[in-house]
Amino acid sequence: MEQSPSLVVRPQALLLTLAAEFLLDQPRPLSTTGFVEALTRAGVGEHAARSTLTRMCRRGLLERHRADQKVYLSLTSRTEQLLRDGEERVWRQGAVNRAWSGEWTVLSFSLPESRRAERHQLRKRLTWEGFGLLHNGLWITPSNADVPRLLSGLALDDEVEAFQATPVAPSHVQALVEDAWDLEALAAGYAAFLTRWGGAEPPPEIDDDLARFLLLLTEWLLLVRIDPHLPVQLLPPDWPAVPAEQLVNQLRAAYEPAARASFAAFADLRPAPAAG
Repeated sequence: MEQSPSLVVRPQALLLTLAAEFLLDQPRPLSTTGFVEALTRAGVGEHAARSTLTRMCRRGLLERHRADQKVYLSLTSRTEQLLRDGEERVWRQGAVNRAWSGEWTVLSFSLPESRRAERHQLRKRLTWEGFGLLHNGLWITPSNADVPRLLSGLALDDEVEAFQATPVAPSHVQALVEDAWDLEALAAGYAAFLTRWGGAEPPPEIDDDLARFLLLLTEWLLLVRIDPHLPVQLLPPDWPAVPAEQLVNQLRAAYEPAARASFAAFADLRPAPAAG
């Protein structure tokens, strides 16, 4: 499937979309064959699909169960929390912030190369929470960020300094925004999404109901996860995230019934225990 070079849909992202839409409130685990079938319909090779499942189990994102000589996989509590956080971030916050108080959060940290993994994890969380990198080790976001929640579980409290702030002269807010976030690249991503999905027909290379649904939502997630959801006052006019959000909501509603029917036709869920 041809996609923008900047928007590469990886098997794990598709799996997480599948889990969020079909398994999050489902108490019965799905068989490995069910997972593989869903991924292959979306264009992932069987070997890549099985390798992704193995990695996700190893990382504590999926848990194995055996029954009737089959292997079933369920979501771990960690994955459930990840998906519920994602639901809030992706579907409930909105394309832009229309209720900005004018406050900013400034966060600074410095971690040596020997703690590269911790540094990477913190940067991922900061990006997810809408922070932008202003200078080396200095991150900003136009919101009253919940820093203790952001740092939860990282054991980095002694390495981080955080402040609530308001820019003053000689700082120029628009210059801060342009330095901290690549809005041009983000706008181009939304424009490409509108071009790919906004025609009278869905992308012609996607001829499966479930694949169409999973790819639509996963491609949207890849855009939203790097979008800082800046206040409307700080965005260019005609910001393309707004029509893109309207489009994805319309298509999600249109594609979902057929996708659920398609999934139900092959989903191999672990049988419920027999009544005592």
